[in-house]
Amino acid sequence: MPSLRFSFLCALGLMAGAPLSAQQPAAPAPTQANVPYGKHAKQVLDFYQAKAADGGATPLLFFVHGGGWMTGDKVNPDFLKQCLDDGISVASINYRFIPDAQAEGITPPVKACLDDSARALQFVRSKAAEWHIDKNRIGGCGGSAGGFTVLWLGFSPDMADPKSTDPIAHESTRLKCVLAFVPQTTLDPKQMKDWIPNLDYGPHAFGLGSMQEFLDKRESLMPWIERFSPYALASKDDPPVLLFYDSVADLGKPPAKDPVHSGNFGAGIADKLKAEGIEHEINYNNDYGHMKYPNLFSFLKEKLGR
Repeated sequence: MPSLRFSFLCALGLMAGAPLSAQQPAAPAPTQANVPYGKHAKQVLDFYQAKAADGGATPLLFFVHGGGWMTGDKVNPDFLKQCLDDGISVASINYRFIPDAQAEGITPPVKACLDDSARALQFVRSKAAEWHIDKNRIGGCGGSAGGFTVLWLGFSPDMADPKSTDPIAHESTRLKCVLAFVPQTTLDPKQMKDWIPNLDYGPHAFGLGSMQEFLDKRESLMPWIERFSPYALASKDDPPVLLFYDSVADLGKPPAKDPVHSGNFGAGIADKLKAEGIEHEINYNNDYGHMKYPNLFSFLKEKLGR
């Protein structure tokens, strides 16, 4: 999805206060590459170790790539150089896609994508001592479906299982903050159509072939929809979030282009975030003048304590 990736890079370059061309040096190599956190070939992550000024543990940015849970890769995560320069380590994950889940008989298939992200986060926390990570200062970042995933992590109840015989499962899945680029914020087909009438997205997450089938089966799928949708999960104890959309929001009106990444997803969840008292900021159409964090990286620096 080159156009989407380009918009992310433009945002990162502009928000760092420098030309885009100056923001693309050769990407740093991972300190540890393709570290397995599960048995599937796609259950791997790259870890980039930052140096703490005091020689102690560093905060960490946990990055989940986008691609509709169908494609994409962990290489070159957003904010990588800025994080490392500022003493923030980075973990960037791969995960099973929808077709992988369907091949394994996982229902609904999106469950595999989300469960993998939670397991990877627990795995990273289990490495805190070895990798010199402060497990209490981990922020999430991602774009599109990756943005949905980090919002899901940020808003879900803690999935730690202290009674498990697996020590990795004892680790928390909570995040200290979330920065998401053009994320979808619900998987409720009725809600999506109310917000974005020309949207045709989401059936694949449940192994369905069309939006009409998704709408027809909505009631039977509601337990899963509510378990997965950031909108349904958002509550007052959730971390600060910053959402970035490169389009205007006009809730209930069909956007002229790219409904999958419409600013209406941000406008749709905005009242819920406000009602729950969740600290949040939403940027639409590159309008930075009103923002507390016009430099997006400054949000991560502040919330991760650097």
